[in-house]
Amino acid sequence: MNILQIPTGAIQENCYLVSDEQHLLIIDPGAEAEKIIGVIGKNDAKPVAILLTHTHYDHIGAVDQLRDHYQIPVYVSPLEDAWLSDPQMNLSGLGRHDDMDDVFIRPADHLFELKAYDIAGLRFEVVATPGHSIGSVSFVFPDFVVSGDALFRGSIGRTDLPTGNLEQLLTSIRTQLFTLPNEFPVYPGHGAATTIEREKRYNPFFNN
Repeated sequence: MNILQIPTGAIQENCYLVSDEQHLLIIDPGAEAEKIIGVIGKNDAKPVAILLTHTHYDHIGAVDQLRDHYQIPVYVSPLEDAWLSDPQMNLSGLGRHDDMDDVFIRPADHLFELKAYDIAGLRFEVVATPGHSIGSVSFVFPDFVVSGDALFRGSIGRTDLPTGNLEQLLTSIRTQLFTLPNEFPVYPGHGAATTIEREKRYNPFFNN
């Protein structure tokens, strides 16, 4: 299974393409739909679904364009499905960027359960990692994890946004991510990839 990182938008959110030789998952298409489509066009694999770790605007901005272009379903946590069309909760309407339009995305096609999935042969488990937002999830693939805005290289997600909770986030990371194999690569929503072992050893939120 291959994973490709595509930084998108003004704050360089990481969209990921996870694929085998035939099929491809799009994770967190935050912006720049045409850029993502261009990269996919260089890949022989066929897109089969869009997966969302959470629904902040920088992770969802290109969802409808890609959903319509490829005619594929969208998956999201039931706790944040309504946020897709709520600019206050997806943060696009909070006036953080004067030149930003409010983001309205149609409801998801499927609501995640906390279980293992097999979509066109691409296997992963959905685990709850709330704390950055109440419905945040991470995707555990056979040999890596996509952590959304829960765990970063040397840091963790913000907890000062609606439904954020620092202790909940730290518990999520300890119980759902730090229990994975040390050698597992971690692909976060922003910035460079890391590993479980590196974050256990050097992340200041867990070594103070």
